[in-house]
Amino acid sequence: MTDEHRTTDHLFSTIDDLWHWLERDQPERSGREGLLLRMLKLSEEVGEVAEAVIGATGQNPRKGVTHTWQDVESELCDVAVTALVALRTLTPQAREVFGRHLEKVARRSPGPA
Repeated sequence: MTDEHRTTDHLFSTIDDLWHWLERDQPERSGREGLLLRMLKLSEEVGEVAEAVIGATGQNPRKGVTHTWQDVESELCDVAVTALVALRTLTPQAREVFGRHLEKVARRSPGPA
């Protein structure tokens, strides 16, 4: 097994663990409502990316520089994790769905220069 496969296995195993934890911790938020709330959580996380970028560039004159680019990295990772948990909420085959989609995106991109 390659390092890439081990990393992918670990990623989706962790996403599945997070999904199980959320389902167990918030049973009253299951079904359609739980799915919709997970989708909305993405907007919150993207907003935090925007806030971090604004803070890292000092674009709010009232606040100045309030974040670092490492904060932006962290917020982007939160978006990725939240999106994968939302995908797992939508389908138990999140790994396969994501893999197929990633392959499609890679095929339509120009590839390495």
